[in-house]
Amino acid sequence: MPVPTDMVGETIGPISHDVDERWTMAYSASLGDTHDCYFDTLSDDGVVAHPMFAVCPEWPVIVAGRDISDRWGITPDEVRRSVHATHDLTVHRLVRPGDHLTTSVTYTGVEQRKPGTFQTMRIDTVDADGNPVATTYQGGMFLNVETVGGNRPDPDAPAEPDFGRLPAEPLAEIPVPVAHGAAHAYTECARIWNPIHTDAAVARKAGLPGIILHGTATLALGVSAVVDAVADGNPHSARRIVCRFRAMVLMPSTITVRIWDVVPTSSDGGATRAARFDVLNAEGGPAIDRGVVVLSD
Repeated sequence: MPVPTDMVGETIGPISHDVDERWTMAYSASLGDTHDCYFDTLSDDGVVAHPMFAVCPEWPVIVAGRDISDRWGITPDEVRRSVHATHDLTVHRLVRPGDHLTTSVTYTGVEQRKPGTFQTMRIDTVDADGNPVATTYQGGMFLNVETVGGNRPDPDAPAEPDFGRLPAEPLAEIPVPVAHGAAHAYTECARIWNPIHTDAAVARKAGLPGIILHGTATLALGVSAVVDAVADGNPHSARRIVCRFRAMVLMPSTITVRIWDVVPTSSDGGATRAARFDVLNAEGGPAIDRGVVVLSD
């Protein structure tokens, strides 16, 4: 069935979560990111969550939208064939244990593109006082599925950072090993369950060569490498994380995070720097393309 553009404006949720230390620490552990700020509960400042932890409370409300997709005539098979294509996360502040978070999804755009229907959504996560914690603009592609109704692209989506011409050589190339069970560990620690990441039979039925690592896990590994290399390992500096998802990551394997440069930028919050990066899978394909981590000074 075609995806109707009149679903634009529909909201799913809210869904609430109480965040504890067990969840935030497990998430960082699944990435092998062992900085004290994620684990040292004796610190006067307590612990914080990894910048990409925002995807954890987002997943259940995304699933809730998928569960009622037949409302718009989207079949379960078409849902299974949808892929996470783009990600643009604004980190208003890092999540902390003790947070009561509420997350909702609003469908903000539907349009026909060559591979299929491109759908955009805004995912808003706020704390108990209603203050924003994370805002994500996420794009997904329903492969080989038509769009019905006039194209309705999201008019309010933030502009993708101007990637421009890359340098001739990267600033750094960082190999990151991905263990055989990395997807299983990430699934349980992030509480993000999709059987293509853990069940070989399901992955084969979906036409995949094997179980694949979650795109958000690959992105989180890239973010960790960038923060370590150019921000002294300080996750508080991460303000915005942008990328396109491309090639698959199989396990076990080694991915390579390439940091191209760090360029000065500016935002409403003051001076910032943008670290441009990508992530190559073991075959040299771009698992993460046009990656940017915007860092506060």
